[in-house]
Amino acid sequence: MIRAAFFDAVGTVIHPVRGAPAMYAEAARRYGLSVAPADVLPRFIAAYRAHEAIDAADGWRTDEAREVERWRAIVAHALPGAPAECFRDLYDHFATPAAWACPADAAETFARLRAAGLTLGLASNYDSRLLTVVAGRPELTALAGNVLVSATLGVRKPGAKFFAAVVEAAGCAAGEILFVGDDIDNDYAGATAAGMVAVLIDPADKFPGVPTRVRSLGELLAVKSLWR
Repeated sequence: MIRAAFFDAVGTVIHPVRGAPAMYAEAARRYGLSVAPADVLPRFIAAYRAHEAIDAADGWRTDEAREVERWRAIVAHALPGAPAECFRDLYDHFATPAAWACPADAAETFARLRAAGLTLGLASNYDSRLLTVVAGRPELTALAGNVLVSATLGVRKPGAKFFAAVVEAAGCAAGEILFVGDDIDNDYAGATAAGMVAVLIDPADKFPGVPTRVRSLGELLAVKSLWR
């Protein structure tokens, strides 16, 4: 029986209004750099993956300072020659609620889960900026009382200690927690390894072998195996 549902943030319950490549290119232009979003994307992905590997080798440890360092390095790689002010513009932009949108069915989905008596929460590889975003998105009000961020916990998903913190916040057994996310490794595999019931958000059908996946947040309510 599911007693709690926790959700990943980026890619699951919030999506950038404009993606990183477009925003990075626009910020660069303000500082005299001419760069196309298509050129930003591969550099962004390469830097992001490199820092995932660094954090994995360090046991997924993190804090606010590490998150600033990580994003500063990613921006520097994606936008060679950009000044420090460009990084700060981007970092601050993604702290604003207006930079993000929620799925159209988010508020209704959370309301119905809460009405069913579930404890709800948000559990994300993010930093304190997420609190500002959540506070400014009324669609996420149902999750606002249980927001767990890796920079505060000191460990990132898929680290076991991250999911242990989710269990503590949920106040029930791991097997009674539904964890929903869009990342096959950090969310689905991490939650499954922790003994939770995991659902993968997979709108593009990239992972047909995953037994429990949905195309959208709203489809959760139609997965009968979850609500027996």
